Order: sequence, then C-alpha cells, then structure tokens
Amino acid sequence: MSATSSARRREWSGPAILSFGFRPFFFGAAVWAALAMALWLAELSGRLALPSAFDPVSWHAHEFLFGYLGAVMAGFLLTAVPNWTGRLPVVGWPLAGLAGLWLVGRGAIAFSEGLSAALVAALDLAFPVALALYLAREIIVGRNWRNLIVLALLVAFIAGNALFHWQAAQGAYAAGGAGLRLGLGTAIMMIAVIGGRIVPSFTRNWLARQGGGRLPVPPMQRFDKLALLGLLAALVLWVAWPEHPLSGGALILAGVLHLRRLARWAGARTLAEPLVTVLHVGYAFVPLGSVVLGAAILEPQSGGVAAAQHLWMAGAIGMMTLAVMTRATLGHGGQALTAGPATVAIYAAVLIATFARLGAGVWPDQANALYMLAGAAWMAGFGGFAVVYGKLLLRRHRPAARQA
Repeated sequence: MSATSSARRREWSGPAILSFGFRPFFFGAAVWAALAMALWLAELSGRLALPSAFDPVSWHAHEFLFGYLGAVMAGFLLTAVPNWTGRLPVVGWPLAGLAGLWLVGRGAIAFSEGLSAALVAALDLAFPVALALYLAREIIVGRNWRNLIVLALLVAFIAGNALFHWQAAQGAYAAGGAGLRLGLGTAIMMIAVIGGRIVPSFTRNWLARQGGGRLPVPPMQRFDKLALLGLLAALVLWVAWPEHPLSGGALILAGVLHLRRLARWAGARTLAEPLVTVLHVGYAFVPLGSVVLGAAILEPQSGGVAAAQHLWMAGAIGMMTLAVMTRATLGHGGQALTAGPATVAIYAAVLIATFARLGAGVWPDQANALYMLAGAAWMAGFGGFAVVYGKLLLRRHRPAARQA
C-alpha cells in the first residue's frame, strides 16, 4: 500500500468500516449472499413471495451475479486501484455514498413490483456505472494503461446487467437470457485475467519462503495469452449461440487449456496452507465449469446446462471471491496470512454448496433435498465469513501485515 493511501486512511476519523473500500463491500457482500439465499429458500418452499417484478429464479440469479459479485468487485477495485496508480483511495462519506447506491439497487429490485422497469434499472445500474467512472478516472489520471482490460470487463459486466433488466422488462425469462450469460461470461473472464496474476504470484511468494522445490511459471507467458484468447472466444460463442455445438466444443477446448494453465502454478505444493490452496481450488472451477458446460451443450438431452453453470456461479465465483475476501481482510487487518480452522470451515461449506447444487441437476429425484443442503451450506459459508471476519472489517486495528 502506498504511503499516500495510508495517510488518507489515517485522516479519516469516522466509522472504521468507511476507512477503506474492501470493508463495507466485503462485509455487505457476505451478509447479502447469506440473506439472499435465505430469502430464495423461503421462496422455493412457498413460505415467501417477494414483491419483485422479476420471476423468483431471475431474482435469485441477478442478486447473486450482479448484486453479490458487484459488491465484491467494488471492494477489490477500491482497494487495488490505489496500489495500481499510487493515487488516494476513496474513504469516508464518498465511500458511504457508493455503498448506499449498492444498497438502493438491492432494495429497488426486491420491491420492484410497483415501480417502472426503467426506474428499477436506473437505480440498480447507478452503482456499477459510478464504479466504472471511478476506475476510468483513476486509470487515465494515473496513466495505468495496463489495467484498461479490467475497465473493459467491468463495462461488459454492466452491459450484461442492463440487458438482463431489458429482458426482464419484456417479460422474458431473464435468468436464461443473454444478459445473464454476458454477465457470467465476463465474471469468468475476470477471474481468468486477475486470477491469472494473483494465483501464481501469491503461490510463488509462499513457496519461496518454504525453500526449494518447483515454483509456479511466471504469469502472462505466451501460453497464458493463448489460453485467455481461447476462453474469450469460447465465451463469446456461448453468449451469442448457447446451444450451438461449436460453442460446446470451444468451451471444452478452453477448459483443457486452462487446466493446463493451472497445472503450471504448482498448486499441489500448497496443501499445507489452505489460504493459498483455495486460490487454486477456486480457479480450478473455471476449466471444470467450462468442460462440463461444453459437454452439456453437446448432449442437450442431459438437461445439465443449469447445473453446469453453477460450477461457475457457485464454484469459480463463490470460491474465488471468498479466497480473495479472506486473504485481503487478513492482510489489511494486520493478521498472519494463514487460514485457521474457522476459515477452512468456511471454504468447506461453499465447496459443499457447489457440489450439492451440481448434484441437484444430476439426481433430479433428490433435487429438493440437495437444493436445501446447497442453500444451508452457502449460508453457513458466507454467514460464517461475516461473523468470523466482521470484527476485522468493522473495527480499527494495527497497520496491515505485509502481503504474501
């Protein structure tokens, strides 16, 4: 962290949660992930009907992908950008304003039944658009051209959200539409790009301290670029033609390339430190989801497309964001960069949720029980994060530990 960022944080004397961008957004994202799942399970069981203009499945899909993940993106970017550019972070009441915009979006969608579709979309999109404008300003002023790709992906993510709203307003099943696919595809591409930087880097740092042995191949070599281009092409095909065999074949090929990419990062040598291992596990769901989704497209009678997508939704996004949130909170909270028993339990809960949701598609006769297991495990994982890490996010503490 730059000296100017540290100074800006020290100047803020208000609530600790507004002293850095990761604090309100990581905490809010975890609470919302657990709460939204509780509401979804209540809807599934018929005990609740939200006054939302979205159908229940579309509300559930939107609030995880664009609601939860949007908050995690904000927390990550508001923390990382000052390090990228050397400029001051957003703290205090401007940060509260951004968090307020995110909350307004959640409320607008949950209670959208009596509102116009245009107003709901405007209220929901105000937050990610404000975040994109902030990122664009920081990149331009800081001349940080290397991260223009992150801005481009954020803009594509916003476009997916806008398309989702448009399709819902037309009465379409937005959870199965191009807006959802564009948003999900963009999120997977973000994990491939940003995860492709941090996973080998953090792994190398940890392994170097252990001494000896194979180290990860440095990021962004020629093979990495080939794998990223292959994934981008496959995702574009899938967004445009989700049922075409060419999309299925391209997804399988991209998955194979990224399995090879992951194997180059020496993840098997990190098992002694779950805080590092979980980064590899989260990234592994990118190729795993790609291969399984591709296979489901090539075998449409299997009916496994929705279940396969959850390998990306719950597996890649859920595990990777949880890995980043736990690591960043420990590091900036002045704690040792190691996963204790509670953190390992959080990771295990989300893994159980992922495979239980996959199982609901594989064994439809057991689907209801598996949905409930997946939901309960998901709430345990993210509710557990809010409880275990809330004390680090909501209170002041000593300066951050050196990042591994």
